[in-house]
Amino acid sequence: MSYKHTNALINESSPYLLQHAHNPVNWEPWSTTALEKAKDENKLVLISIGYAACHWCHVMEKECFEDEEVANLMNENFVNIKIDREERPDIDHLYMDAVQMMTGRGGWPLNVVTLPDGRPFWGATYVKKDDWMKVLKELTRLYKEQPDKINGYAKDLAEGIKAINLVEVGSNSQILTEDQLDDSVKKWSRYFDHNYGGYNRAPKFMMPGNLDFLLHYGTTRKDDDILEYVNLTLTKMAYGGIFDHLGGGFSRYSVDGKWHVPHFEKMLYDNGQLISLYSKAYAVTQNPLYKKVVEETIDFVTSELMDTTKAFYASLDADSLNETGELEEGAFYVWQKAELQTLLADKFELFKDYYNINDFGLWEHGNYVLIRDESDEAIAKKHKLSVSELNVAIAECKQILNKVREKRERPRLDDKILCSWNGLMLKGLTDAYRFIKNDEYMDLALENATFIKETFIKKDGSLYHNHKNGKSTINGYLEDYASVIDAFIGLYEITFEENWLNEAKELSDYCIANFTDDSSGLFFFTPKQDSFIIRRTIEMADNVIPSSNSIMAKNLFKLSRFFPDMNYEKIAHQMVVNLQQSFEKDTASYANWLHLVLYFQNPFYEISIVGEDYLKTAGNMQQSYLPNAVFAGAKEESELSLIQNRFVANSTLIYLCEHGSCKLPTTNIEHVLNQLK
Repeated sequence: MSYKHTNALINESSPYLLQHAHNPVNWEPWSTTALEKAKDENKLVLISIGYAACHWCHVMEKECFEDEEVANLMNENFVNIKIDREERPDIDHLYMDAVQMMTGRGGWPLNVVTLPDGRPFWGATYVKKDDWMKVLKELTRLYKEQPDKINGYAKDLAEGIKAINLVEVGSNSQILTEDQLDDSVKKWSRYFDHNYGGYNRAPKFMMPGNLDFLLHYGTTRKDDDILEYVNLTLTKMAYGGIFDHLGGGFSRYSVDGKWHVPHFEKMLYDNGQLISLYSKAYAVTQNPLYKKVVEETIDFVTSELMDTTKAFYASLDADSLNETGELEEGAFYVWQKAELQTLLADKFELFKDYYNINDFGLWEHGNYVLIRDESDEAIAKKHKLSVSELNVAIAECKQILNKVREKRERPRLDDKILCSWNGLMLKGLTDAYRFIKNDEYMDLALENATFIKETFIKKDGSLYHNHKNGKSTINGYLEDYASVIDAFIGLYEITFEENWLNEAKELSDYCIANFTDDSSGLFFFTPKQDSFIIRRTIEMADNVIPSSNSIMAKNLFKLSRFFPDMNYEKIAHQMVVNLQQSFEKDTASYANWLHLVLYFQNPFYEISIVGEDYLKTAGNMQQSYLPNAVFAGAKEESELSLIQNRFVANSTLIYLCEHGSCKLPTTNIEHVLNQLK
């Protein structure tokens, strides 16, 4: 196919950048060369950041970046840089902070205009064509006529960007008390939606890290109100249109307050974390709905996002081609009532009640997004069916609709492979195996972990961030190390293959040597050898994905139990102390950190299982939700201090220890579980 325009993005591997490779805009990828070009030509830099599954990124591309008039204006006055935020989260962090400081809000597409040295002075998200052109003309005029004014603003903004990244070293080494934590959670709970779960607002993001902490907190404190809220949220999310009832898997967020109409993009990072969360919730509740969600979400990931190498792709687009050949958000997923009536015939009335083909399930333009609001038991009773009969009938309906949906144009795939997101998915698989015991999940976890080890880990012990078409080009960020270490610890705990634990330790040691900020005791987002603009970011607050520092702190705490001679617990403790003044002010934004508060407040155990039946014994114990323990195991001997000198012939013994101090060994699983709970 021939194109009228081709720019420098044609040489990139990112699907998002390649989407823009034939824009009339002279896009360049992020590089020091592009900034040098801006300095040489005395031009402003226009940086536009997005990602392949982003609906509003596509809208702005169509309205602005594919427009010749707009492109001429941009090419004449700016050096134009396109960035995939998933490939370069370090750059995205920086300019997202800048735009939030300037406008009070953020999102994608993220557009900033900077001086030739990369310091920003204007920013916005989606902008319509006419407004875009007016802004660019005015900024060009100001740069020519009042450069001192722009330089002054850029200087002040750069100082602000640096300031919000500063960490005040805590002088009080005391971890938050139980009362302080309880008060913080109580204040946080004022924002809970007790009708549909999540928070009292729209749009609604699932925030798996927040719910993961509340599950931990609720079980530890035996707080029925918190556990009821967690279960309400998980149930309503599973019932909502945000979950794909035909193909499995979750979309990124819902635009409404009842989890109904999603922003239809499906991200690996959401689904990996939600597999973990629903697996843990199943362990606590034995709710079959949660097990079903785990199974269907893994089915979605393996069928839609898995490479032949058992690595996982980044995302599916929100948009797909509709019947008229136009890109339309949600076109692949929605249904018209008449279409459903024709396809389902005598099964339609049951399906209509089950998935609300009524005002509750109506979206727009006559389109319905499938959503549940009643349990299987309630629907079965209404239709005078048994639950098993209902499930068979609904499964038949879904099979009919899936055959039709398969003929539709599929959403576009972002097939780059990201180390950090594969780590999140690997952790999801280890938790799914741990609590559901499907051997396929174990096998897939081992295959994916092997891919990570062989593809992302360099000879010097560092990581790559990305992989596409057999190539990895970007150095790993702290998020890559944190998520992979977490996953490898989890993989060790279900396999007891010590190479995974040793890999986790080596990656942690690399982080300590190459990412540590000596002044704050936390870790930089980029390694010391990488270049940066304005600042080296320290990611502190948890978001849809927990912060890389909070995941690392948890990793170090757990590794300290396997390697007590190392300094890991002391580092984790100092990280918490240095940030905990923020925990009470904005509890929801530090939820993943709060696991550590519970670790330090309450007994945390090491469980060593040694003997012939160590895997079976561990498997039985691990089906219980035990957030306050790590597991070690071996058939006979091991170099690990938790296992050394604990083998006794012809028996499988369980050692319950705390900081290396152990109770008498036992073979009684229930006795140990009762002590843990």
